[in-house]
Amino acid sequence: MSMEIDIDKKDRKAIADGLSRLLADTYTLYLKTHNYHWNVTGPMFQTLHLMFQTQYNELWLAVDLVAERIRTLGHVAPGTYKSFSKLASISEEEGVPKATQMIRNLVKGHEQAAKTARSILPLVDKASDEPTADLLTQRLQLHEKTAWMLRSLLDDNCTPSAPMRQNWGGE
Repeated sequence: MSMEIDIDKKDRKAIADGLSRLLADTYTLYLKTHNYHWNVTGPMFQTLHLMFQTQYNELWLAVDLVAERIRTLGHVAPGTYKSFSKLASISEEEGVPKATQMIRNLVKGHEQAAKTARSILPLVDKASDEPTADLLTQRLQLHEKTAWMLRSLLDDNCTPSAPMRQNWGGE
């Protein structure tokens, strides 16, 4: 059945391709964040364990939203590790990094996901695809805010005093 939503077939394909890259980045970032949730250790264990849980839950919901938008545009959403590994611009890591490196890696991941989302906006604007623009704006806001919050954990000016560290757990 033909689709008549006032977005050209070629534009829908280009947007779906961009969203497929965003889906792959989001899924890869979800896996990375969930892995870090399971494996984080150190003085900030409790804080990071809970923060990563909040983040991976949000990413899990986002995966569905992005995939459903691809389907709404009339295209098949990628859904395998093989397809995600080809499409993602966020890399997986071997091993388990230290907590501060986990934070740095997630900052880079969220910044990259924001870049991927932003790269689709010109196509979306050209096609007057407001629903996708709304989705991308929400993703941008979330990824940029999360990167900022994670980056703030790395600020040396905010190092807690020794007595406060004792309450962070993991020491």
